[in-house]
Amino acid sequence: MNNARLRWLTENLDYLRIPLNAVEREHVSGSVPYWGANKIVDYVDTALLDEKVVLIGEDGAPFYDPFKDVAFVSEGPIWPNNHIHVLRPDTSKISHEFLAYYLNQVDYSLYTNGSTRDKLTQFQLGSIVVRFPDVAHQAQITRFLDRETARIDGLIEKKARFIALLNEKEKAKISHLVRVGVDPDAKMIDAGVEWRGKVPTHWTRGRMKNHFRPQKRLGYETLTVLSVYREYGVIEKASRDDNINKTPEDLSKYQMVNPNDLVINKMKAWQGSMGIAGMQGITSPDYVVMEPVGEHDPRYMHHYLRARPMPWLYRLISNGIRTDQWRLEPEKFLILPIFLPPLEEQRAIADEIDRELDRIRNLIAKTEQSIALLKEKRAALITAAVTGKIDARSAA
Repeated sequence: MNNARLRWLTENLDYLRIPLNAVEREHVSGSVPYWGANKIVDYVDTALLDEKVVLIGEDGAPFYDPFKDVAFVSEGPIWPNNHIHVLRPDTSKISHEFLAYYLNQVDYSLYTNGSTRDKLTQFQLGSIVVRFPDVAHQAQITRFLDRETARIDGLIEKKARFIALLNEKEKAKISHLVRVGVDPDAKMIDAGVEWRGKVPTHWTRGRMKNHFRPQKRLGYETLTVLSVYREYGVIEKASRDDNINKTPEDLSKYQMVNPNDLVINKMKAWQGSMGIAGMQGITSPDYVVMEPVGEHDPRYMHHYLRARPMPWLYRLISNGIRTDQWRLEPEKFLILPIFLPPLEEQRAIADEIDRELDRIRNLIAKTEQSIALLKEKRAALITAAVTGKIDARSAA
């Protein structure tokens, strides 16, 4: 095995990079891939280079996620921006494919820095020490890895499709239960509302205003900060690390939320971003908080308000020109009709939904665990092959 720093094995072509913002790209839209930090982010009409190169993120790439690639082989016309490095390997010493595999198993904690986002500078990139065999051996290793990673990726994709089917089944099951109940023999009648279809004859019609009333309670800054997620409903904000909205120091305008209150993100209600709170806390002044005033089971109501076709309905009654500006006003929400079963039946429906969710989510968790194991195997295989810990020559 040979050792050399990356700068002695490649020519850096970063001087060719030109960043374009979204407006600029819109004016030069085309079919040429426009590369960002870790992926193709758009397509433009002109190429800055047209050859086989290795691309590796400069900033914004998942340097500390061992299961995500940071380096890629690109062949053909591209336009790279300033967030991705462009390398031309010296193919008498190292192949494009072997180099990309090698760079995808490097410990980048030794080379990256940055106060707000991890950055791999051109100097640090060139400092990476690469261990590599002769070119013929590299070709054998890359053939082996191409075959084995493709096999593993195929298994991962198959399991990911299974998870997607389970998620779709979950949504469909919840929608069916909250709309028609658990009795398959229940007599049905037309609801008289186009989007509602048929409902069991013994269910009663009302409006949202019969069950909720807007309430703004201030002065509880010491309570736990809550947020509303499309996937989860109302949860403790600190329980997630993917919320980009920073909590301000001044919480005087934050509203108190009590258990069983309804919390609505007005800007994202059309995505299903609302839910019945299961805990006390405070939440953003931009949200709508409503206290319960009518008789309903909070678990049933939580699922009903988030199930199909309700998000679609919220979109219809929201105001705004662009998608990111649609707002659901409380007044329009409160006049929506709602058809509810008797309270005991609501509880029975909620219990059935809980059982179904437990079953489906257990399947999802087991499948996700198997995907994680496959990703670990893939990463370990690449590291072992490119560092010579396994002999890929016979397997290739």
